[in-house]
Amino acid sequence: MISKHLTIAAAFVLLTGLGVGTAQAQTATPAAPTAPVAAAPAPAAAPAQQTIKATTATAGQENPYGLMDIIRKKNPVSYTVLIILFIMSVGTWYIFFSKYFDQNRILGHARTVERRFWTSGTLNEGIDKLPKNSMFRAIAEAGVKSAAGGNSLVNQNDWIAMSLSRQLEDANGRLQGGGITFLASVGSVAPFVGLFGTVWGILQALIAIGVAGQASIDKVAGPVGEALIMTALGLFVAVPAVLFYNFLVRRNKVITEKLRGFAGDLQTYLISKGK
Repeated sequence: MISKHLTIAAAFVLLTGLGVGTAQAQTATPAAPTAPVAAAPAPAAAPAQQTIKATTATAGQENPYGLMDIIRKKNPVSYTVLIILFIMSVGTWYIFFSKYFDQNRILGHARTVERRFWTSGTLNEGIDKLPKNSMFRAIAEAGVKSAAGGNSLVNQNDWIAMSLSRQLEDANGRLQGGGITFLASVGSVAPFVGLFGTVWGILQALIAIGVAGQASIDKVAGPVGEALIMTALGLFVAVPAVLFYNFLVRRNKVITEKLRGFAGDLQTYLISKGK
């Protein structure tokens, strides 16, 4: 009986010791990695700060592969391409604005014809109301002169039509001149000028690779960047030239139709008056 109680007591003490030991082991196990986890972010903070500082410093520097870098290198071929594209661009914008204002002036003369010319008592009075540099005035003067002079070998109607036709051709030549052809040429040629600069930049990149013996980024970034810039500049010059050309040509057609309508009405008036 006594031995039974001793056996139970020994078992209880053994189980109690195992429970305490297990609890202590579980408590100590998560504490072990606590120090390294807390200390881990400390060394990582320094590279992050260095990266931020490096990025800030790089952002404050000038782009070493931009347009200014091409200008600083003073390469004769690149300089020539840039100058040609610059002249094309300046000429395109100058011609556009000059032709645009000239077309607005002619359209204003067309409105003057509708308001003042046909409401005049006589043709000479109506002609005096038109501006001296107006195409409509030149057509009216030619029509009146041909109707007054006449020609015994040609029918009066045909003679007036011939005179008015010559004036219309002269007016059309003035409309088509003044740089319209230049815009068409720039729109066609500028992309190829930029492409020449692109080929030159790629050639410089290949030469840099051959000299260095390896295709490293620092050796080819400058020439390749120059090639892409030349391509972009060629498109930047060509696209406005094409758009301006189409815009001005469409307005020229409107003006030509107004001139033809005026010449037709004038011819009809002169023939009916002559009869």
